[in-house]
Amino acid sequence: MISAPMVKRSRTEQLQYELRQLITDPEKKKKMFLLSVLCVCHRCPESARPDTIQPCLLPCRKDCIVTPFSEWTACPSTCLPVNSTVPSQSRYRIIIQRAANGGQECPDTLYEERECEALLLCPTYSWKTHRWHPCTLVPDSVQQGMTGASESCGKGLEMRGVSCVDEYDEMAAVSECLRWAGLMPSRFRSCWVPCRDDCTFSSWSKFSECSGCGSRHTRKRTLTGRSRKQDRCLREDLYPLVESEPCPCEEFVSQPYGNWSSCILSETPAQGSLQGWRGRREARDCGRGLRYRAVACLDHEAHLVSPDLCSESGLVEEVCHVPCPLDCKLSDWSPWSACSASCGSGLKIRSKWLREKPFNGGRPCPKLDLKNQVYEAVPCQSECGEYEWVTDPWSVCTINTVEELPACGEGVQSRKIRCVRRGSGDPVSSVNETLCDQEEIPPQAQTCVLPCPDDCVMSQWSQWSTCSIPCDESTARMRTRHMLRPPVADRVCPDSNQTEPCSLNSTCFSYHYNVSSWSTCQLSEHAICGQGTRTRLLDCIRSDGKVVDLSVCEELGLPQPWRLAMNCVVDCPFNCILSDWAPWTECSHTCGSKGVMTRSRSVLQQAHEEGRPCASQLSQTKPCPISPCYTWLVSDWSPCRVEGAECGEGTRERNLTCVVHWSDWPDSPHPSKAVEDEKCGDRVRKESEQELQQPCFVPCPGDCHLTEWSLWSSCQLTCLEGRSFETVGRQARSQAVVIQVLENQDSCPHQVFETRPCKGGKCHSYEWRTSAWNDNERSVWCQRSDGVNVTGGCFPQNRPTTVRHCHPPCTKPFSHCKQSGVCGCEKGYTEVMTTHGFLDYCTKTPGADNKKADVKTSSGRLKPGTTQIQDFFGEWSLQPLGPVVITTLFSDHADGRIKLWVYGLTAGGFILILLIIAVAFLFCNKPSKQSKSASPPSKPLTLAYDGDVDM
Repeated sequence: MISAPMVKRSRTEQLQYELRQLITDPEKKKKMFLLSVLCVCHRCPESARPDTIQPCLLPCRKDCIVTPFSEWTACPSTCLPVNSTVPSQSRYRIIIQRAANGGQECPDTLYEERECEALLLCPTYSWKTHRWHPCTLVPDSVQQGMTGASESCGKGLEMRGVSCVDEYDEMAAVSECLRWAGLMPSRFRSCWVPCRDDCTFSSWSKFSECSGCGSRHTRKRTLTGRSRKQDRCLREDLYPLVESEPCPCEEFVSQPYGNWSSCILSETPAQGSLQGWRGRREARDCGRGLRYRAVACLDHEAHLVSPDLCSESGLVEEVCHVPCPLDCKLSDWSPWSACSASCGSGLKIRSKWLREKPFNGGRPCPKLDLKNQVYEAVPCQSECGEYEWVTDPWSVCTINTVEELPACGEGVQSRKIRCVRRGSGDPVSSVNETLCDQEEIPPQAQTCVLPCPDDCVMSQWSQWSTCSIPCDESTARMRTRHMLRPPVADRVCPDSNQTEPCSLNSTCFSYHYNVSSWSTCQLSEHAICGQGTRTRLLDCIRSDGKVVDLSVCEELGLPQPWRLAMNCVVDCPFNCILSDWAPWTECSHTCGSKGVMTRSRSVLQQAHEEGRPCASQLSQTKPCPISPCYTWLVSDWSPCRVEGAECGEGTRERNLTCVVHWSDWPDSPHPSKAVEDEKCGDRVRKESEQELQQPCFVPCPGDCHLTEWSLWSSCQLTCLEGRSFETVGRQARSQAVVIQVLENQDSCPHQVFETRPCKGGKCHSYEWRTSAWNDNERSVWCQRSDGVNVTGGCFPQNRPTTVRHCHPPCTKPFSHCKQSGVCGCEKGYTEVMTTHGFLDYCTKTPGADNKKADVKTSSGRLKPGTTQIQDFFGEWSLQPLGPVVITTLFSDHADGRIKLWVYGLTAGGFILILLIIAVAFLFCNKPSKQSKSASPPSKPLTLAYDGDVDM
């Protein structure tokens, strides 16, 4: 076999071959990649190397967790009735935890239903009734257990046969019907065989035809036999011959009732992933829904009937819309601004501004400033000395002179300066001068000297020597120059050395580190919350406040104790999460217009940060169909009737009627209507029939009649100073006595009491209460601490008086006992008191009978008489002068000034009165047997009458 000749490759072909080998060989490819990375890393500065590790938040995976299926519900164990649906059984399971973050989703089936195993149909048996037999009398001797003659009329019994048949109408055993057909129909009913004197009638005719909705139809009967000749049977109020009843009417009107419910959204089952579940949970609170309103179904007489006669559901629906929440919307982040400092650390800022405010419960905005913007700022650092001043050479020293000889001496020279980027290859290209440090701008012009032929020529000054760091102001710096050409003749050279002191912030500086403020919490590129980092930057600051390159402080070895990065957390916004709506409750009222159904939901997670807040509506109600209410209505008791007598033991009755009404009856403005008794049910009727008749008593003349027992009082304990030492109390009730004739008043008791033990009693205090005095009389009663007036409980010995008496008694004419317990005068009279404060006598007030009197004050020393004659003259002397006469005689003007001639008349009258009194005294008293007695001292009589007749 001849081997292939060796192929000689060029250098280029060899490199291409090796490259193809690297690409096809994975191991070689990996090594080549690492080698290229290492080569690149060695060329890049370590300080600018990006981070290879950063924190991140991985949400935990959550699988859906459901409970096991419940047990199957039970199936019927007996046979199925005819025409019944096939029964089923069901089971369910509940979701405990929803799936999250890509976990296993919940199963679709949470409820299972299946038909029960086939059951046999129940056998069909029914009761068959036969016609009623004629009425058979029940003798009184049988009812009362005695033997006697048989009756020919009265109350009797009718009987009919009842048999059991199967589905083919064949006779079957009674036990089968008792098992499968329910209770046996009644075999007996009461009947009446008319007596000779009873009113007999023909059978009722058929009802007449109805003429329309709302009309009435009638039926008739007639008297038969001898009843047509009896006056008692002809009374139509007792024995009506015509009956009428309203015609059935099938016209119904539906009338909306009440307010609309809130807008209720339709429920959709949760499907899909967690995101879809959350989306449904947020979106279901807005959109298209329905609101409901109840409908009252009324007949032609405006009475409530079953809502099924007007509509299927008994509610009217209307489409409604719940507005969706609008979240706060901000713009995207603006680009980062340039660094605020051209040298050292500064700030980079970006912002968002408000586009749409939240509405209707949308996600709120973050905290905005006055311009409705939100900012984010991070530290930045600009390299110091990035731009530098570049100077051109100085121009030739120019001396302004007018002479043609060569000029010498002091002149001016200038140069150009430019701001350029440091390290740029093109020294000609310049940038804006504001980018360079304006404090270090070099001079553009200076003075210069052109030496004359005889002057000493010196070199340029050298650079200043450096001052120590840190700056020591006790030292100095120096610069030098040397002679280039000696002077001629007597001229001298200037100084070759120059010194100046080291001055802080002028010729020397000190340096220190400065740290910036923390940045906001910075997250990874696509994160909105979670773990982040806060950073700050370091600056090298010269003692005059200028920021210099950071390498200056580093070369000086200054200490740096600050941390420049730290971890931080940004809270994540969470939307409010609500539970599912609970099922609708049963109607709060089974009938009437007040029934409502409610459902509610709860807050599972409150909103956090800028999350969407919870909806305000956590419960909803909707009306129930308005169904008529049926209630037994009991009438008032009839008067007590005694059969065959006017007094004694009798009975009283009341009627029971089934009425249809609204739920707020009897306070409802809607009228009630009597309906068939079957609507109200027999059970309630049987309970109520026990109270439709009760014994009563009509008292006969001369009897002591007791009223009904009062209600039992509250349970009371025997207490001492508000404390009781017993656990069993007493409660009482009483009967009042009604006296029929006054002759039996003494033989009737005052009141009948009855007590019984009780538990749960309370202590009460008792206190006598009184009304205000009225003509020296007042009411007195005993009141319990709970405000109830009672007939016992207060101590009788502490009872206040009901009648007030004056001491001494008021025996003077026109006097009476006053409210204050002292004697006073009646209206129109003025009291004259003794020195001991008791009433002496009552004198008539002048002008009491005429309001036109204008007597203000009058004083005199009148000596009252003690006999009838003195009273007679006293009254005679005052009676003829009325208020007007007195005013005219004594008063010159309305102000009451007395005329001069009145003094004489008054003196004469006074003397005449004294003479009359003296004569009467001598005439009535014998000096031999009567001892002189000092007359009572005269009292000043003060009148204060101002024309008011009520004084």
